[in-house]
Amino acid sequence: MEPRIHHMHQPLPLPKTKKVQDQPTQSFRDVFQETKSLQVSKHAQQRLQERNISIDDSKWQMISHKMTEAKSKGITDSLVVMNEAALVVSTKNHTVVTAMAREESSSHIFTNINGTIIIDE
Repeated sequence: MEPRIHHMHQPLPLPKTKKVQDQPTQSFRDVFQETKSLQVSKHAQQRLQERNISIDDSKWQMISHKMTEAKSKGITDSLVVMNEAALVVSTKNHTVVTAMAREESSSHIFTNINGTIIIDE
């Protein structure tokens, strides 16, 4: 009689997987973008100069803050309406795209925006 040899097959080890951690609500890039200072495009700078629009530092800070707030709500392109001017801004890039005097903005139609920021003072 031959002895029977039984080989016990061990299961193959499972590939190591990374443990999925809770994703932060904002990526590092988003946080970096928010802390970045407000940019004014060359086109917007020209429009501000041509139309003699002057915006003080405290208003620029308020605009920057409101753009960050709008971005957190999913707005990517917005119209900022103030007493002295109307600005089209990209919250995605934290950039002022163009500017016009408030008086002339009443006769324009604004396209490609998905939000409006009104700054009263």
